[in-house]
Amino acid sequence: MEDKKCVYSLIMTIVNRGYSDEVMDAARDAGAKGGTIMYAHGAGIRDTETFFGIAIHPEKELVLILATNESRPAIMRNIVERVGLESEGAGITFSLPVTDVEGIARLTNPEKKEE
Repeated sequence: MEDKKCVYSLIMTIVNRGYSDEVMDAARDAGAKGGTIMYAHGAGIRDTETFFGIAIHPEKELVLILATNESRPAIMRNIVERVGLESEGAGITFSLPVTDVEGIARLTNPEKKEE
């Protein structure tokens, strides 16, 4: 198996439905270029549960952001500060390393010319 250096991370944020725009605003303010929003439904919970006194709703939005490892900490920090668990959005955010990326070669190697 080839040992690849991870240059990118996938930042995943789960928020209550209606708060994905706030996530994207926070991420853009910290340097993110864009993201993908998916609608989701929490499994294994009733309509509304409480977790440490915070209401948890099953209707969710999942925001996916591909970011460089360099920009990841600032983006995640900004998201948590604005839409974290203690806010109405009740967001959680985490990241995963990305070993392979296609379609953004220009961003990683600006000298490479498009064909």
